Amino acid sequence: MLLAVGVALVAALVVREWRGDEGRFGLFALLAGDKPGGVFSLPTKSRLNLEDVELLTRLDAEYASLAEAVLPSVVSVTTRTVRRGSYAWHPIWGLLAERDQVIPGLGSGAIVSKEGHVVTNFHVIQGVTEVVVTTQDNREYPARILGADSHRDIAVLHIESNRRDFPALPLADSDAVRVGQLVVAVGNPFGLSGTVTRGAISARDRHLSDESLDYLQTDAVINPGNSGGPLVNVRGEIIGINVAILGRDENVQAWQGVGLAVPSNEAKAVLDWVMDQVKLKGSDAVRERVPGYLGLELAAEPVKLDPALNLGTWGAMVLDTLPGSPAQRSGLSQGDVIASIDGQPVQSPAELLKGIQGMLAGQPIRMKVVRGGQVVDLQATLAPRPELR
Repeated sequence: MLLAVGVALVAALVVREWRGDEGRFGLFALLAGDKPGGVFSLPTKSRLNLEDVELLTRLDAEYASLAEAVLPSVVSVTTRTVRRGSYAWHPIWGLLAERDQVIPGLGSGAIVSKEGHVVTNFHVIQGVTEVVVTTQDNREYPARILGADSHRDIAVLHIESNRRDFPALPLADSDAVRVGQLVVAVGNPFGLSGTVTRGAISARDRHLSDESLDYLQTDAVINPGNSGGPLVNVRGEIIGINVAILGRDENVQAWQGVGLAVPSNEAKAVLDWVMDQVKLKGSDAVRERVPGYLGLELAAEPVKLDPALNLGTWGAMVLDTLPGSPAQRSGLSQGDVIASIDGQPVQSPAELLKGIQGMLAGQPIRMKVVRGGQVVDLQATLAPRPELR
């Protein structure tokens, strides 16, 4: 019975092969040692006429060139934080010490000087015990924290090396950044070093209060690990330092379409201050920069001053002062028009706030204020800026 079934199956297979479609590669051919051929063919060129996508081809090449120019200046910032173990009482063994806990951290940074100065986020290195910088050629260097501004979330590191030829990126004027401008974000999301994403400036988060910080908003993909990496323009200049992912769900630590970057002018202000402190006190003496604030909100448009007052052309109108702030304690009130600070005429509300944000806590200032057509002299001492909102 089994023999009959086997003979039937072989016969069916033979008939199928014999009646097979023309061009099919069959069992007999395989047994004869033939190789399949002519079964399929791969295309050798695109169906598109490259002349029709010449602009896209150039854009593609230019993006690649931009990435190649920027990547050598972007570093991985690896940190270790050692938390000392606490002591606990054991009924048999007595006082026991728990093991120290080592917590690793990861972020990104941008080299901004040939001597190896790196700008990153303050929260990347906050409270850490050890910092190691890895360059794009996979070389590891120990790094020293020179100084920081926690309110701007900017820190400055120095790569401990005798090299004086690190590839550095220039800092552009972030005040000139426009909505819609093309940008590239570079960093190490999830530890994937040398990751490049592109997008545009989606918005500028401007505040007319010295309590808050302006941010650049971008739709370039930013994920955990991108913190401290540069946001660059198409000329390869830093216009911002990637700092945050903004999303509705705080539990989702991944890109949701909105990324924020600290403007490069803010980063440069911290860098300049740190370098000045290094020159004055040495690299071991620099600590955190404590920015000051006055605590006021200004009208967006400048106010034209009466020429008879001889105070200049423009002033900034006070809309509100924060309770308990230096502005309120100085006597500033709603409707006052600030004409000058420390003898410098006010050019615009934005310039006035920028000047205040560049000052340090504890710094005294003198103001000339127009109130009811009269000039009033006021004084204030800047206080440490509260946590940014």
